[in-house]
Formats: sequence, C-alpha cells, structure tokens
Amino acid sequence: MSDLPDLFPGFETHKIEIDGLTFHARVGGSGPPLLCLHGYPQTHAHWHKVAPKLAETNTVVAMDLRGYGESAAPASDADHIAYSKRTMAADGVALMRSLGHERFTVMGHDRGGRVAYRMALDSPDAVARVILLDIIATIENWERMRAGSALKSYHWSFLAQPHPLPETLIGSHPTYYLEHTLASWTKDKTLQSIDAGALAHYRASINDPARIHAMCEDYRAGATYDWQADEASRAAGDRIKVSVHVLWASAYLTATKGRFDPLELWRGWADDVTGTEIDSGHFLAEEKPDETAVAILNFLAAHPVAA
Repeated sequence: MSDLPDLFPGFETHKIEIDGLTFHARVGGSGPPLLCLHGYPQTHAHWHKVAPKLAETNTVVAMDLRGYGESAAPASDADHIAYSKRTMAADGVALMRSLGHERFTVMGHDRGGRVAYRMALDSPDAVARVILLDIIATIENWERMRAGSALKSYHWSFLAQPHPLPETLIGSHPTYYLEHTLASWTKDKTLQSIDAGALAHYRASINDPARIHAMCEDYRAGATYDWQADEASRAAGDRIKVSVHVLWASAYLTATKGRFDPLELWRGWADDVTGTEIDSGHFLAEEKPDETAVAILNFLAAHPVAA
C-alpha cells in the first residue's frame, strides 16, 4: 500500500515482527510515549489530524491493529481468540516494547478503545494512563442492547454472524458499505469531515477480502471471547488503577446507545475517571480534531508521567 497518501509527514514508518506477524506503525514526536489505536472500519490514518499536535509533547505511535490497514491479518480460529481484544492488547504491548517503551499511555477509539481497556486490565505494569474515545465496555454494550440501540448499532450482530455471510455481503460492494457506515456515524451524516487521503486508506483496507474477514472476526470475538473476558474481569473485581479519561460524542455514544452517564459507567471499571463531552459524531479525532486534541493534552498535562 505504498501508493497511499502519507498523512503523517515527518513520522517514521515501522514494520515490526511479533510472533511471526508484521505490524505497521507510524512514529513521531518526542516525550512520553502515547500508543494510538484506531477503530472500525478504519486504520491508523484516523489519528492524522491530531497526531502533529500531540507529537509536540509526546512520542506518538499510531499502529494498525491486526487485520486492519497494513498490519498482518492472521488466520482465524473457532473460538475467535486470534482477534480478541486480549490478543490485540498483547500485540500493542509487544510493539511498544520493541520500540523501547516499557510503560506508556494508551489511547483507543471504538474497537481500539476496547483493546486499550483490556490492555490496562491485563498488563497494568505497561499502562501509565488510558484515554477512551466514544465507547462503553463490551459487556455493558451487549447488556444494554434494546430495540432502538440494536437498530442503530446493527453492525454488532451483523458482523458477528458466522462466516461467510457478512464477508460475502460486504465483499459484493465493499466501498459502498464502508462509506455508508462512515457517513452514518458522523454528526452530519456525510463524509465531509473525513479527509480524502484517510478515506483512500480506509477504502484500500476494506477492499481486501482477508481484511473484511478479519474485521468480522473482530466482531465475532466481541460477541464471544471479549464478552466472556469482561464478565470474568468484572466477577473477579479487576479494576483499572491508573487515570482514565473518557471522551464521548454528543451525537453518537449516548444518542446511539441510550441515555446514560459514560463517566458513571467507567467508574465501575476504574478508580480515577474524568471525561469530556465533545459536540461531534463518532469520529471525534476527524470531525472535531482541535477540540479532541485539546481534551487529550489537558488530561496528559494533568496526569504527567516520565518519558
């Protein structure tokens, strides 16, 4: 995918091998390390509007999750462990350690947010701070699912259907499906806030049948292994001990999932939770990059860690 637009000028490109799989990341800036994890149906390109500002005071690492962008899309398995958030979290920890960062802040949007909080629960020694963009915990999403939220978030159950149903349907018109999905989650229901270069990255990813399958496996894991992992963590009383900042979109999270207080929900999982609501659709870092960057930087400044 070397012909795709370079959305991170001045950032280095890294191809890092972990357990026989190659992961792609862009790295730039200096200061405390900040791992940035994108969501569905996107790639590391999601962060391109906020990365330059964040890189002024942080070492920014924007990686493609397994199965997305230019990272490996390994074979799936019957229990969907290969695409579980636990496995993806382990990828992120290993990638950061290969770059020399033993402890770091992790920030995740959408599916990347699910990887981020699982990483904080599973690898507490590696995670210094957590930033979650526009999600609630996987188990709570399923438990709160009602008719209205199920219709608005139909992709949770659609993508989790057995292979090859969703792969076949998406594969028949992948670009249409991608652009419909992206537009439907923005505040203005258009693609105007999505940069053309970023859209090129997203189109390239979803037009690869192996990545369509990987994305479906991500959601199959969400409906099985990830749900069960959350259930086990909750039953055991596991908690995130480091500071957590939650950013949520006024026109997506609470509007789509039902009325609730995101901070109250996350305080059920973490000891120190703050948050910022942003007037945006789901793609905060693309629809409202200035406001999103300010909220992130304010949190990082209020909770400093050593570089």
